[in-house]
Amino acid sequence: MGRPTDKKHTDVVDTRPERFLHKKSLGQNFLTSDIVPKWLVAAGDVTAGDKVLEIGPGTGALTRVLLTSGAIVIAVEADIRAIELLTVEFSAEIAKKTLILYHLDARTLDIAALGLISHQFKVIANIPYYLSGFLLRTLLENPIQPTTLVFLMQKEVVVRIARDAKESILSLSVKAFGQPKYIKTVTKGHFNPPPKIDSAILQITDITPDKFASSTEQAMFFKLLHLGFGQKRKQLISNLSHQYDRTELTKLFTDLGIALDARAETISLTLWLQLTKILSRIPIRTDILKNAIPVL
Repeated sequence: MGRPTDKKHTDVVDTRPERFLHKKSLGQNFLTSDIVPKWLVAAGDVTAGDKVLEIGPGTGALTRVLLTSGAIVIAVEADIRAIELLTVEFSAEIAKKTLILYHLDARTLDIAALGLISHQFKVIANIPYYLSGFLLRTLLENPIQPTTLVFLMQKEVVVRIARDAKESILSLSVKAFGQPKYIKTVTKGHFNPPPKIDSAILQITDITPDKFASSTEQAMFFKLLHLGFGQKRKQLISNLSHQYDRTELTKLFTDLGIALDARAETISLTLWLQLTKILSRIPIRTDILKNAIPVL
């Protein structure tokens, strides 16, 4: 776990984004627009006194607007160059503890260690494209959940989650915990260096674990998703038949009003949750159990 930075620096740090060379390995595309951070803060409905977790503040464009809104910002940043820049740029806010800065790789994020309490904080961030799926899982499936999550991320991924008529493992995983909404397209000209594709703002509200009766049921839901989407071109009943008796599945599908030729991408979250509750009480095929290799 990284520690909050409180060290003093005497070096003058150039805060202009164009002089802060990005690292491709960290997926860095810094915001150079004044308006985009305001869009993000508005999407998060940030008010004075809100606790906001910011992941990857970079040169501080979003951090500045969050602090101006009156939020208490807990920021985690992997790049030591950005840490040094932010420490100088926001020295007064760090001293007042309205900004708590951690030198920390988001891939090792421990929400509890940051002192955050479930449903008493928000997450707002411009995140690297390659970490989007990981961070959504980390924050939504965590026992300590935010009330609202706002990410600036790859446009096609936001479309897949919030606008696509067909479901995916990703869209269903998000909808199982909250209500996703496509807020706004952000073109590549708002960044330095410009990414190859446009971004979009994803808002997730009403975040809760209440759709699942237990952690066991939650695990079962994700197991079924991966089984059902295992071979996308196959019918859902065929994919589930790898572990469940087809005769029982046929009856179950008929009872739930699911077409026998339906594919996983056409099944709503409500039906997936119903399948989860029922199949958790049905044993997997006995021939699979007989052929299973024991784990030593």
